[in-house]
Amino acid sequence: MAVQQIGAGTNGVLHMVGFTVGNEEFCVDILKVQEIIRMVEITLMPNAPDYVEGVINLRGKVIPVIDFRKRFHLMEGAEIDSQSKRIVVVALHGVTIGIIVDKVSQVIKLSEEQISPTPDAVKGFDSDCIQGVGRLTDKLLIILDLEKLFAQNMLEGVEMAA
Repeated sequence: MAVQQIGAGTNGVLHMVGFTVGNEEFCVDILKVQEIIRMVEITLMPNAPDYVEGVINLRGKVIPVIDFRKRFHLMEGAEIDSQSKRIVVVALHGVTIGIIVDKVSQVIKLSEEQISPTPDAVKGFDSDCIQGVGRLTDKLLIILDLEKLFAQNMLEGVEMAA
């Protein structure tokens, strides 16, 4: 499989940040992640899309915060206590946003041999944002393409809501 070189290190190893939402495990290119912070108070924004939780002040910069669970329609699954929740701060298309996840696990290294393409059975709505499925010992990780998940036109709307 020809995997786009995301977070590529030496020897074709991909460096990813792993996180959990509900019962599912995901990972994203480590190069897109600016930082990971604990949950802070979020200021609600009127008339924002339902997946936009609001905005936070991050060292003097106001950034929008998106609930990954709502954006990816993952309303089912185990709810993690708020002590474990994190905000993953990413930069996409020149816009900085925060993404609420249930738990951040670790930096994951995947070789190209550990990555399978997205199965045809799950292709459809929003499936183009799934870059593939990683196999890590006894678990599967959904590899996300954040830039496709949060298309530029969507981010402009989010930024305007902030």
